[in-house]
Formats: sequence, C-alpha cells, structure tokens
Amino acid sequence: MSPGSPSSNSDPARPDIGKTPVAKLDRGTAAAEWARLAEAVARANRAYHTEDAPEISDADYDALKRRLVAIEARFPALAEAGSPTKEVGAAPSETFAKVRHAVRMLSLENAFGENEIADFDDRIRRYLNLSGDAPLTYTAEPKIDGLSLSLRYEDGRLVQAATRGDGETGENVTANARTIGDIPKTLDLAPKVLEVRGEVYMSHADFAALNERQAAVGAKTFANPRNAAAGSLRQLDAEITASRPLRFFAYAWGETSEPPAETQFDAIARLATLGFATNPLTWRCDGPDALLAAYREIEEKRATLGYDIDGVVYKVDDLSLQRRLGFRSTTPRWAIAHKFAAELAWTRLEAIDIQVGRTGALSPVARLTPVTVGGVVVSNATLHNEDYIAGRDAKGNPIRDGKDIRIGDWVQVYRAGDVIPKVADVDLAKRPVGTEPYKFPTVCPECGSDAVREPGDAVRRCTGGLICPAQAVEKLKHFVSRGAFDIEGLGAKQVEMFHGDDALPVREPADIFTLAARDADNPTKLKSRDGFGEKSAANLFQAIEEKRKIPLNRLIFALGIRHVGESAANLLARHYGSWAAFEAAMTAATVGEGAEWGELTDIDGVGDVLAASVVNSFHQEAERASIDRLVAELDVQDGARAPTEGSPVAGKTLVFTGTLEKMTRAEAKARAEAMGAKVASSVSAKTDLVIAGPGAGSKAKQAESLGIEMIDEDAWLRLIGA
Repeated sequence: MSPGSPSSNSDPARPDIGKTPVAKLDRGTAAAEWARLAEAVARANRAYHTEDAPEISDADYDALKRRLVAIEARFPALAEAGSPTKEVGAAPSETFAKVRHAVRMLSLENAFGENEIADFDDRIRRYLNLSGDAPLTYTAEPKIDGLSLSLRYEDGRLVQAATRGDGETGENVTANARTIGDIPKTLDLAPKVLEVRGEVYMSHADFAALNERQAAVGAKTFANPRNAAAGSLRQLDAEITASRPLRFFAYAWGETSEPPAETQFDAIARLATLGFATNPLTWRCDGPDALLAAYREIEEKRATLGYDIDGVVYKVDDLSLQRRLGFRSTTPRWAIAHKFAAELAWTRLEAIDIQVGRTGALSPVARLTPVTVGGVVVSNATLHNEDYIAGRDAKGNPIRDGKDIRIGDWVQVYRAGDVIPKVADVDLAKRPVGTEPYKFPTVCPECGSDAVREPGDAVRRCTGGLICPAQAVEKLKHFVSRGAFDIEGLGAKQVEMFHGDDALPVREPADIFTLAARDADNPTKLKSRDGFGEKSAANLFQAIEEKRKIPLNRLIFALGIRHVGESAANLLARHYGSWAAFEAAMTAATVGEGAEWGELTDIDGVGDVLAASVVNSFHQEAERASIDRLVAELDVQDGARAPTEGSPVAGKTLVFTGTLEKMTRAEAKARAEAMGAKVASSVSAKTDLVIAGPGAGSKAKQAESLGIEMIDEDAWLRLIGA
C-alpha cells in the first residue's frame, strides 16, 4: 500500500491478527484465519486501488500480508497465487490516454522492524543458495514520497512519459513531464531505447509557496507535497503543470536496449552522467547491519532534507542476481522498503458510520474532529470491526487493556504514511459522563436485511445479497474497474447513476450490454440526460460494444468472486483455457470431493478456501443465473498462454518433490511456468513429469506406482538448458 487521497467513503474490514504463533495453529484454525485475513487484504486493495478510498495504514496492511505468508508457509494447501495481496498500484485515470509498460512497474514489499531486514537478507540467501558468510552487497537510498513516473527515450529523445497506474498500464503524461526541469528532453550517449524510472515530488518550501499562491486566488490548497505533486503532474493543461514546482529523482529503469551497468549502484551513477538528478544519499552496504546503519543515518537527516521521504529502499546490488531472483506477482524479490515509524495524534470521535461493501461486510468508520497527523489533516479513520470497537480481538482476548471505543471519546489516531488511519487508543480520563457502549447493528443499514456473523469470521455481513443496493452497486463498480471490463466512460459515478435509474436501469452486469438496445426503445434518451450528450452517449455505447470480446482471465476477475483477485483469475484462466472448460468444471465440482474438485485444488497456488468460493458461486442459483445472462452477451476469449516456442515442458504438468540443491524450489517453479508448464502440488494420473530431489517421499512413490517419468535435479537443469 502507499499514500492516497483523503476519502470519506472508506470500507474497512481488518480483522485482528491472531495472537497464536503460526507454528501452533491447527489446520482448521489456520484456514479460518487465512480466509478472514485474505478478505481484509482484498477489501483494502479494492478500497485504495479501485475505489480511491484508502482505509488502513501501511503497517496494518503489511502485518496482514506477513501473517498470510506465514500461514501459507505452514499450510501449503492454503497458499494461492490468486491471493488479493498480489494486486499492484492504482488504476489509471479515464482522463488520460493509456500506456502499456513494456516492463511492469511493481510496488515494493514493506518492512517496519529491524528483524525484518535480517529476514529479507536470509530469504535472498536461501533463494540463491548462498551461505550466511558469502559476500552479498546491497544499495540503500531514501524512499521518496512522490508519484512514480516512467520516461521512455528512443535515440536519445524523450518520446513518452507514463505514470505507474496499475503496474501494467499507466497514464500518458508526456506533455506535462516535458515541463519538469529535472527531466532531460534529450540524452547524449544513451542506449537506443532507455526507460528511466523515478519519482516526481515537490520540496517543502515549494509546497508551502504553492499553497500560499492557491489560497491567495481562492483556489484549492493541497494536504501534503505528494498530493500536490500528483495533482500537478496529472493536469489536462500542461501549462498548469509548468507553473508548478515539480522535481524528479531517477532511481531505476524499465526497458533498455543494453544493460545500464553490472550493478545497481553503477547503473544509478550512469543515469547521473546522462543528466538525471539522482539521490546523493545512496550507498553500497555489505549486509543487514550496514543497511540498518544507513537507515538510521537517513532517518536522522529526514527533517533537514527539504522533501518528504517515508523510508529507505534496499536493493541487491548485483544486477545478475536481481535477474535470478526475479519477481513475485506484485513485488521484486531483490528489494524491500524499510518504512519509518507511525505518527500519532489525539482528537474527538464524533460519530461512527457503517458502510456496506461488495461482499456485504459491515465496516465501521470513525468520523473525527479534524486533526493534523504528520502534516495531513485527518477526519476519518478505520475502526476495523465490532470486536475492535468493543476492545477485544477475534478470539475474545482484550486489546487496549479491554477499553472499548464510544462516540464522544478522546481517541489516539495512528498514522503510518496512510491517509485514513486507525483509532489506536482511548483516554478514559476524558470520556464524557453518560456515554454508552456502541451497539453494532445487526441489520443492514442499506436494505434492512439481517446482518450475521458466521463462526470464525471477524466481519458481520448483510444477508440481503442481490437485493441489497450497496452490494449490487459495489459489485458493478468492481465489474467495470480497470482489472476487469474497464469500460471507458462507465466509472463509479455512472454505475451509481444507472443503478438508481428507473427508466434505464443497470442492476446486474448483463444489463450493461443491453443498454444501447433499451435506450433505442426508451422515449427519454440517454443523450438528453444530465452528464450526457449525443456524442458521449454514442461513445459509451461503442465502448460497451468493444468490451463484448473479453479475455477469460478478465471475465473471471470481473465476476467479483470472493478471494479471487487478478492473479487467481490468471491462474484459473491458464489452467482451464476456455470459458466452456472452466464453466463445465465448476458446474460439476462439489466442495471437498470428486475429480473436478481434485483438479481445481491440485492447481499449484489454489487452496481450499479459494476453490470453495469459486465452486459455491457457480452453485448459487441467483448468482449463477446472473453469470449465465452475462456470458450470453459476450465473446469470451481463451486464456492467454505463456510463450513456449522451443520449450521442452510447454503444456506439461510438473511436480517438484524433495530437496533441490542447485536451484531452489521457488526458482524452479518460476522457471517452469515461464516455459509454459503447469506446476501441480500433488502427483496424479495427469502428471507428466516429476522432478525429485533428495528426501523425496510419498510423491516419488506415487509417481513410480503410476508409471510417471521421474528425473533428478541435474536432468531437470539439462532439460531446460540451465
């Protein structure tokens, strides 16, 4: 997660993280907690990236992800590549033309404690099979609190500038970027193709002067330098951007026709020789102790830098090792952001609002007397769930020494780089006389249906389903979001308008694709309504028509099935290949038994929780009918396949078992999938090849009994040409 714009429409649902050590969890308890945490991360991702309404702090978000990873490591069957923690960035705005990045712009894993840096070093060594005393050099540099930007140069000329967006697609802001003094328009002695990446930011002095000028003419002032920088870069009028004091630090690269250097440190030095501003507080560090020393020195200088930073970024220095380490779905393995500590303030809790999300979760939001926390005015905060308000965790153990939270309380607000923070503590000495404990609603405030809390769930949910307008609207917003159908001109505001329209209603996704036909028969045309004209209505109908042809992975993600993020949708689309195969398998599947269930859960990265959620969605009568009506309007394209020309394992199902000594299991799996293979977690009659290292047990025996080909690690390396 990263800072966003203030919002009064957050939808928090963060369960308290279990206090039982993961090593002591039994499978049932672990599965229940995993489901709660996965849902909380999914909601946080949607709130920030899709709804532009961030809800929880960086620290809370990172803690949720760490606990999920720990549970998945202890219980591999729960691990799923489709976890909602795999989502990246924010969706690009509809205002700008889109740019697809040749090389993805990923986010960074966050760390908040010194012990996590030692863990980071240890993970890298394990992945690379390096001993604890083998030399391993890193770089350390300040993490600028700004807006990520990618600059593409061809033959030394700046031809394109794009924001990060969702990591794959960003916004074209070339004209605006050309007005920034720190960004060269031409480069001497540059590679034929060079994408330079860095951060657009604004200094404290320039930010203060800008706000003074804005206030003097009665214009909008900005909450902080980052918001000011982001708003200035994303202006439709480049002259406005030119009038704003924007700066740029270069610290990375994307596509390039030749390697920039052999090390991260030397690559940054080369960018400096090409004319880019690079951060002078960038060091080479030999190991975790040196990294922490750099962190402390940068933290000491933080107040005197004149611009905002929110941590220190560590990267493996050797670029050949970076290439070996590669990427997870959302973050590079070779880098981590060590964030600074949280900030605190006290204020009055004026009210508690309940908001209903896409999955029916009732989420409490604190309305606060505005208070400045770390330079940002805060008026909303997450209260997570009813247990958190009552002063207990999900298992009934006391938190905050058992102090509950009441309307009128003097509360401590915690912020760690986020905009919508959390209420962390209560000052009982200032509690008004006569206040009553908060009674969490047991009926949905939107539709009046019962709001129930299932055993093991930290969240109370509306049972109204499709009759609940809040759930219906949120599902439709998800359907048209960037990772899903991404229909130009049909965003959150338009969804709300159409959902409440009696003459031309959109109550479910299929209604979107009948909009033009219904408009033709409607006496009150869309073109005559507020916000639309003849051209905009025609453009919307055309945009809808263009999205009838949809890739399988996008359709699966768009359905809004609980626990199915973009990565899980990609995983399912790659495995089943077509909608017909996927639909048939889910229709035939029964949770917990049968061949179809076995095939689904045998997909490496699909756990029982995700599988059950998908199967149940196809067996809910109303939801299935809605899916069928939608698919009848679409031309669903088969799932994308990895480029496999010349690959000896393309299309084969592989199982790794035992200990690999020359290539770690994670690296082997990533290599196999990149070559078009499917990696399964268990051996079955559908397995084509088993790679067995020392200590291979039951899987090797099962492969032998089934007559499946089995090779050792050396043969595997020869097979893939490694």
